Amino acid sequence: MARATAEVDLEAIRLNCALLDSKAGTATLCAVVKANGYGHGMLEVARAAQEGGASWLAVAAGSEALELRHAGIGGRILVMGVVGREEVEELVSASCDLVAWSDDLVEWALRAETRARLHVKFDTGMGRLGTRSLPNAVRLALRVEDSDGVELIGVTTHFATADAADPSFMREQNAKFTEFVEQVRGFAPEVIAHAANSAATLGFPESHHDMVRCGIGIYGLDPFGADPAVHGLIPALGLKSWLGTVKETAAGESVGYGQTFIAETPTVIGTVPIGYADGVRRLLGGGADALVGGRRVPIVGNVSMDNITLDLGQGATDSVGSEVILLGSDGENRLLVEDWARAAQTINYEIATGLGGRTSFEYRGKA
Repeated sequence: MARATAEVDLEAIRLNCALLDSKAGTATLCAVVKANGYGHGMLEVARAAQEGGASWLAVAAGSEALELRHAGIGGRILVMGVVGREEVEELVSASCDLVAWSDDLVEWALRAETRARLHVKFDTGMGRLGTRSLPNAVRLALRVEDSDGVELIGVTTHFATADAADPSFMREQNAKFTEFVEQVRGFAPEVIAHAANSAATLGFPESHHDMVRCGIGIYGLDPFGADPAVHGLIPALGLKSWLGTVKETAAGESVGYGQTFIAETPTVIGTVPIGYADGVRRLLGGGADALVGGRRVPIVGNVSMDNITLDLGQGATDSVGSEVILLGSDGENRLLVEDWARAAQTINYEIATGLGGRTSFEYRGKA
């Protein structure tokens, strides 16, 4: 029996992709499946995303792109992150598109036996990857366009504040990017311009350009950290476990490391075999709930490496083996990844990508 089971609804992935594709208007949908599909399972998510309307897939690492290819996944794959010189030949041979922001990567691509497909990145304000200089970004794009051994496919940037309440910086970034696109189209009119993430796709149509790159949204997670249902998104991830022990606890008795929970009245404590080694953040103790028998019960005490403890309430009759829903719904009760993120003082991205450990994964809705 699995200690805990993550249930991934692939039909939800398909529906979320279809929704985001419709929100993108005339722009193409690129589904971001990096980091093991944001913790949901990269290969399964990639197939479902393509079935839901994604024309492109995007990853951060070369190894992720090759894993997709080795699994027989076709279509366009964009490697958005840093790649090593030794990776370029294999990635180009596997028909993967690469993002370039330096002459070094262009040089490496020119040495490949197959013609490389490149996207030039202009850093409009994220401050990580890409060249900050507009003239240099245009120069690099022109070099790629004029070189026989490589092909200029796209130009790109990344927004730093698409999910922020104040859109001013994002508007500045988009204006800079638009200027870059216009200059490049002077010599490469067919270039694909792409910048928007999930938040920008949902809230900033001016940023859609020719393609949108949606990550968090395709998993039914809210890019703004609120309720995904507001945008019509369907959470794809559920997490279940079971009661490993149930014991009476007297008033004044403590539970867990550090005695952070001391029962004020007699109650029943249930121990669940999942802990921070499996991705349950330590701050969830005293800050989040679980569902047992259709009712919400609090996680109490510090989360341990291997276990969490629930206050089932005085007189509770739940038994060992009873189902515990940690993420998901039962009737009108819902427990969202966003709830965990707020309790753990982090973001839903970190919660989703951090799940795993000894958790087994099951997939529903396979085509």
